[in-house]
Amino acid sequence: MKNNIKVARARKSITQAELAQQAKVSRQTINAMELGKYVPSTILALRLAHIFEIQVSDLFVLEDKDWE
Repeated sequence: MKNNIKVARARKSITQAELAQQAKVSRQTINAMELGKYVPSTILALRLAHIFEIQVSDLFVLEDKDWE
């Protein structure tokens, strides 16, 4: 699953550590999501969308390979 976390974070001018604190996860979790190595739970995806004040679908995008 593709995500726009890094872009959204840059728009808000916050670090991975700051986002992690707001989302109540580790900085390593934020890093893993940005690298596409970790797919968040529904609750975490909703929490991140709320932090960035955008829709979940603007933050996370399903790719063709996600349907296989």
